[in-house]
Amino acid sequence: MKVLPTTCPACKKLLNVKRLVCEDCETEIEGLFNLPQFVRLPVEDQEFILQFIKASGSLKKMAQLLHLSYPTVRNRLDEIIERVKLAENPEENK
Repeated sequence: MKVLPTTCPACKKLLNVKRLVCEDCETEIEGLFNLPQFVRLPVEDQEFILQFIKASGSLKKMAQLLHLSYPTVRNRLDEIIERVKLAENPEENK
């Protein structure tokens, strides 16, 4: 399955969605829509977050599922949190 691109290959700025299509009834909606912040994260981060939710937010359980140490899982979560914060306030990071 293809991964949804979130940044422009030419200038590296965030992409927006312009058209949505229902393949069943062929309804089309046009406009300019921002991609959700979750979708803008790297696929690996998205997968980690989904696993974290399935583990009921337990880092201990995540460590067991991923066969990693608790501190490694904690560090990974901290890195994702930082990326989310940076994505929320891109102007502050210039």
